Amino acid sequence: MTTIALDAMGGDHAPRAEVEGAILAARELGVRILLVGIEATVKQELARHRLRGLTIEVVHAAEVITMTDSPSHAFRRKKESSAHVAARLVKEGHAEALVSMGNTGAVMTVARFVLGTLAAVDRPALAATFPNMKEKVTVILDVGANVDSKPEQIEQFAIMGEIYYRTIWGAKRPRVALLSIGEEEMKGNDLVREAAARIKPLHLNFVGNVEGRDVFRGDVDVIVCDGFIGNIALKISEGLVEHIGGMLKKAINSSLRSQVGYVLSKEAFDSFRKRTDSSEYGGAPLLGVNGITIIGHGRSNSTGVKNAIRVASELCRARFNEKLEKELAASAAAVRA
Repeated sequence: MTTIALDAMGGDHAPRAEVEGAILAARELGVRILLVGIEATVKQELARHRLRGLTIEVVHAAEVITMTDSPSHAFRRKKESSAHVAARLVKEGHAEALVSMGNTGAVMTVARFVLGTLAAVDRPALAATFPNMKEKVTVILDVGANVDSKPEQIEQFAIMGEIYYRTIWGAKRPRVALLSIGEEEMKGNDLVREAAARIKPLHLNFVGNVEGRDVFRGDVDVIVCDGFIGNIALKISEGLVEHIGGMLKKAINSSLRSQVGYVLSKEAFDSFRKRTDSSEYGGAPLLGVNGITIIGHGRSNSTGVKNAIRVASELCRARFNEKLEKELAASAAAVRA
């Protein structure tokens, strides 16, 4: 049975969303959950539910990292936070994965320095899932773990993203692309051109450069870029989804003349909302740390928490980190040869 250490105090709706998500995961996924947080608070929330037969335990953590804490302050001054304690549970072998809906920068810092990175990894990368027009998903990395990246790090992002896509979505040869300002090889800055030169010889299904407008088309499966650009792309996309969703809802409520038209439009809107709801895809994995780490959206509901646990469990069962180290080592050996 896979054991997941869940930061019960991290999200905007903690610990209610985390507790409810843990219960859903324990029932539906057959995993063991260690709920890490202020014991009295977590147990009070658990008392609202029927827990018979569920493998859920509470592990006390005396402190909470807030959304306003800086990553450095959270790491150095809150050593007994729920994120720290959950990471130590993974480090010490009591759990196989860390899941948190908390402060992204703080959780990344805690995971990176408590768990460390895999031997073959220079910098971890945060991978986000975007729904596309082919009714599948596109994975983009890095979306914020690194503000500045080197060409060799983006090369590693390509390998990590390709393995992640194969593991979770089952594609045999995911199409990998590099985010740039044009499809032509000469387009982009020095970083993009140098990264492309390093990725091209790899045994990946590398299709070259793509532009920002290609993110949602579904013609590629994995898109790599430095974390600065990736985070901007992520935040713009989240804002656009909220804006379009708001406009559709307003149009449905204000301009429909018939009940039949309302029902049809409401169904279309609900379908759109589900396709673009981040909770349906779980959280974003921090690829390259020495212990599976999933960071979810702070606004995650119980479904989002459950799906973040699902992604963590799937990566654990697939022995993702072992595959990652093996393929990165093979890539490095090929370069040396």
